[in-house]
Amino acid sequence: QVRLVESGGGLVQAGASLRLSCAASVSTLFPMAWFRQSPGKDREFVAAVDCHGTTTYSNSAKGRFTISRDKDTNTLMLRMNGLRPVDTAVYRCAVRPGSCTISYFSTSWDVWGQGTTVTVSS
Repeated sequence: QVRLVESGGGLVQAGASLRLSCAASVSTLFPMAWFRQSPGKDREFVAAVDCHGTTTYSNSAKGRFTISRDKDTNTLMLRMNGLRPVDTAVYRCAVRPGSCTISYFSTSWDVWGQGTTVTVSS
């Protein structure tokens, strides 16, 4: 059974940085992604990496967030700089075992972690 466990969330002030981690029980060489969801809003794509290592970001994440993976520890990371109050959300990682491509749609991802909460105060 594939498991994903996120960590690294917290309460920070605007402008601060955080690094989220997602420990996976499968190879992180499969496509992996970060999504986020704020209260009352749909789940939103943040960033993803495909099986070739190509990264993709949402417009809001581009230039501020960096997705990376450590294949030796099967860990996916998300470095977030310049955090804003609008970044407040539950961040969840996802994986598509057996695939090679990413998707912007949450329904295309097979396995999800429980999430870690990021709160950015103004």
